[in-house]
Amino acid sequence: MRKAKWVAAAAGVVLLVAGCGSEGGTDKGGSSSAGSTGTGGSGSGGSGGGKLDAAGVTKEIADAATGAGFTQDASGDEEVSAELKDCMITWTADAEKAADPVKSYGDTITTLTGGGWKEARSIEQNGSVIKSLEKSGWTMQASNHAQGPLKMVMFVAADNGPECAAKIAADNEKARQSS
Repeated sequence: MRKAKWVAAAAGVVLLVAGCGSEGGTDKGGSSSAGSTGTGGSGSGGSGGGKLDAAGVTKEIADAATGAGFTQDASGDEEVSAELKDCMITWTADAEKAADPVKSYGDTITTLTGGGWKEARSIEQNGSVIKSLEKSGWTMQASNHAQGPLKMVMFVAADNGPECAAKIAADNEKARQSS
């Protein structure tokens, strides 16, 4: 249950970051999350610039992460509600099994950015790294918490479109009310 709340919180962060000045990769720009669907992400997408769907995002993350030495810990996948399956994906690495989770994380990010994902911002604190990546109307939070006793590497991506933003906000509100 704790993991479900974490995923819901991560979805909220994805939406918040997606709506806060995604132009130019800075943290500036005080726009709300309501109007961020048409910013430069879709034209600069990797191959062909077309709109990605959840299956495409999942494949890109899985290919990059497994190519970098991670195996998937599928226990987090069931945490995305059925209503959000087309709007949000999670991919959790089994960081305990990776020979060098920090290197594998870096290699995964390198592969994703080489495939058209643009790094919007990066936060490093207390051995943890969270990178925000954008591509074709999607925002991904790639988090690496592999330095401490709890080794966790997770990729959470959400579609920035208004339909999905509304679905994710409603799901977060439902989760908040039930806690």
